[in-house]
Amino acid sequence: MHTPGRLLLAGALALAAAACTRQAPAGTAAADTGEVTVACGATEEWCAAHTAAFTAATGVKAEFVRLSSGDALTRIQAGRADPEFDVWHGGPADGYAAAAGQGLLEPYVSPGAAAIPARYKDPSGAWTGVYVGVLGFCANTEVLAEKGVASPTSWQALLDPALSRNIGIAHPLTSGTAFTALWTQVVLNGGDTRAALRYMRKLHPNVLQYSKSGAAPAQQVARGEVGVGVVFSHDCVATREQGFPHLESTFPAEGTGYEVGGVALVKGAHNPVSARAYVDWALTPAAQEIGPSVRSYQVPTNPRAKISGHTVDLKTVRLVDYDIAGAGTAKPALTREFDATVAQAPR
Repeated sequence: MHTPGRLLLAGALALAAAACTRQAPAGTAAADTGEVTVACGATEEWCAAHTAAFTAATGVKAEFVRLSSGDALTRIQAGRADPEFDVWHGGPADGYAAAAGQGLLEPYVSPGAAAIPARYKDPSGAWTGVYVGVLGFCANTEVLAEKGVASPTSWQALLDPALSRNIGIAHPLTSGTAFTALWTQVVLNGGDTRAALRYMRKLHPNVLQYSKSGAAPAQQVARGEVGVGVVFSHDCVATREQGFPHLESTFPAEGTGYEVGGVALVKGAHNPVSARAYVDWALTPAAQEIGPSVRSYQVPTNPRAKISGHTVDLKTVRLVDYDIAGAGTAKPALTREFDATVAQAPR
């Protein structure tokens, strides 16, 4: 049964969809085709569910390309003169901050942004948060038992020689998840990037390989290829639900970073009116409640959205003071240095 609030929302979105065939706002693309193309930084299933639900709610056709955070930024950079995307949706906001610093995003303060807490959005409207994910460890208890190693509960535990070539982590040049891990080390070392890179070099002998996608290490752990993955905790929970009960989520006692998954308009988008309608919709409780239907258990940023029982309670985890804007500014140089001094990104 539809509630009155949902009917009003549907009506508002329908009006926005109808407006998509009208002239776009001054200073943007000259016309809008009534379609929207999304660079999507979450899982394939999450991206498909959200674009399908947006089309069902508004009648506006939505297509997506699933890209890791670094790849999304690269594609948006490459399309600066002729953007292939209208919207960027999902993936850590430090990537959005980096894009905003390069003039690649169009500031937009959606009416729905008023409901989102200030710590989960850029004050200028460059991006707005749609979910929060907490970085942690995903352990295969069977593999670790064979090695006589407990599930890790600290960053230092990952340096145990017994875990040689038994850790899965993505590369921060391509993955927002991995950059969150790298920036967490910067924060834990008082802002010292060199100390953070020293930690990553110490971790390197224990890493089996660096994946492009931040969620991929959870699959490596599930298959027993490695004993531990450094992932967002919701990816570990989702993988465990796929029939791997021997997976365990833990969090580092020193503190851990987190992502604020964003949504933003791409500057120069060919469909700016449709893109604004998409951003408006993405901030609604209805949109933010889609995740659990495809085993994505991030914390919604809209306080009115229902929270799944599988979602981590942020009050139970020690979080670092994660400066999204600072991380975004530092990201290009820091990831290049990681690539040069720790390990090259997978091609």
